Amino acid sequence: MPLPQFLLMIAFVLVAAALTLGLAFWAEVPLVALGLAALSASFALGMRRWL
Repeated sequence: MPLPQFLLMIAFVLVAAALTLGLAFWAEVPLVALGLAALSASFALGMRRWL
């Protein structure tokens, strides 16, 4: 993967994460709910390895 494309992808991921956190804080979602959502998504993606 060329370096400019890689850097653009990293920038896109960082902007998407910032927008997600900003929207969650704006909607007053508790941090525990965000943590549980991230944990369950990580678990679901991790389970794909074993199935």
